Amino acid sequence: MTSSSTLFSRPGLPRLDQSLATPLYHQLYTILKSMIVDGSLIFGEAIPTEAELAENFGVSRITAKRAMDELAVEDLVERRRGRGTHVKYQYEPGAVRAPLTGMLQEIETMALNSNAIILECMMTSPPASIAREFDLAENELALRLVRVRIRDGLRFGYYVSWTTGVKMPVDSSVFETTPRLSYFRDNGIRVTHVTQTLSATAASADAASALDISIGSPLLSLTRHSYDKNGNKEELRDYMHVLYNPMHFQYKMDLEV
Repeated sequence: MTSSSTLFSRPGLPRLDQSLATPLYHQLYTILKSMIVDGSLIFGEAIPTEAELAENFGVSRITAKRAMDELAVEDLVERRRGRGTHVKYQYEPGAVRAPLTGMLQEIETMALNSNAIILECMMTSPPASIAREFDLAENELALRLVRVRIRDGLRFGYYVSWTTGVKMPVDSSVFETTPRLSYFRDNGIRVTHVTQTLSATAASADAASALDISIGSPLLSLTRHSYDKNGNKEELRDYMHVLYNPMHFQYKMDLEV
């Protein structure tokens, strides 16, 4: 199991915003709750100590303790003296199977019918938890892309993705209008298998700022893993986490036997 310090000392860790009216303990609580509910922190995994949280997020230990107490009240974590705090929440969603071709077409159609604002685009080392999923060596790089999607002037989605097997684009603005699937194909990546997990979460400071909403607002959370085949072996090529504002976005499925 990854140590708490390694898991939380990573690029892209959500930030706390002291200029907001929302108390810092609630911002931290929201971040930790989101990581638990979306599976970033799994059942039984150790949560950093109050001292480690205070150091990583630049807050006092009292603030960190209050955030942890809120998680315990909601029965998301279990706190035991001498053993630390561990994730208590456990959710195992069942998979809904659907034709891949139709799903990919839907993804591209959404991209073509909306615009993107590029917040970050860089080659960097992924968080340890994501690097493990890609089976990357230490310090091996992936393309990190952070975007906000807009349709009819409304910010409906906050996207954070990590991709391997692609080069840094000469101009990151290519992702403002070009679907990433098109960019994958141009780089020789053929998506053959996609898994998606849909859940609910609360807006962190970063997501709230990107979507122009209040911290803690309810959001739809979608995590997508896209695989390519290398011989008989599947390799993860793209990991994407999307937060949708349900006021401006609906996720519909129509399945038939």
